[in-house]
Amino acid sequence: MSYGIAYRTIAIKEIFRFIRIWPQTLLPPAITTALYFLIFGKLIGDRIGTVNGVSYMDYIVPGVILMSVISHSYANVVSSFYSTKFQHNIEELLVAPVPNWVILSGYITGGVVRGLMVGGVVALIAQVFSDIALNNLLVAISITVLTAILFSLAGFINALLAESFDDISIIPNFVLTPLSYLGGVFYSVNMLPGIWQAISMGNPMLYMINAFRYGLIGVTDVDIQIAFAMTGGFIILLTLFCLILLHKGIGIKN
Repeated sequence: MSYGIAYRTIAIKEIFRFIRIWPQTLLPPAITTALYFLIFGKLIGDRIGTVNGVSYMDYIVPGVILMSVISHSYANVVSSFYSTKFQHNIEELLVAPVPNWVILSGYITGGVVRGLMVGGVVALIAQVFSDIALNNLLVAISITVLTAILFSLAGFINALLAESFDDISIIPNFVLTPLSYLGGVFYSVNMLPGIWQAISMGNPMLYMINAFRYGLIGVTDVDIQIAFAMTGGFIILLTLFCLILLHKGIGIKN
């Protein structure tokens, strides 16, 4: 019961932290998404026509939604946990009789909730530009939650290893954003030349985005089972890595 209280305390703190500043956390992705759909979906999409048998607007909607989930799940955890380190509030967690897995679960919950809320906002905006009928609700929800968990864990690792605020912006800017754009958000991997198709198949985001696209519109460039297996495998590996880092005190006991 005491662990449950500790978990709820951390999780609720994390959730209300970003809700209090919703003009900074929820409003910007709504504006950015509207621009994506207007420029790429309407102005450019009308010239492209269809991709894999669906309109270009319908094709990019799943990718844009999941891209928002990825970036905001990651950003919530990395910024919050690093701020806890920077402000030396981490000492309160270290001296409390709270297991590392509870601390990790609380922060990951905050990241997942923000990712899902932003994804929900983006999905609502998408309804203004597109009328998508769900193909498989279970697949769509499952891959969204798993993706949010995965990138929340990645944000936690970044926060643990970061030594300055500059360090928490390197991965999003130079890793997550390129991988997102090269993960089939705005195009089908089948449109690429052979060598670039092979390279793209090594991008894990391609599998998550396509699995979510299958859940929404029934179109995918990859095997759905592989997408779920890969995402689940990465979650297990990153969870173990986070717990090892916390156990050794790397980044928090210097």
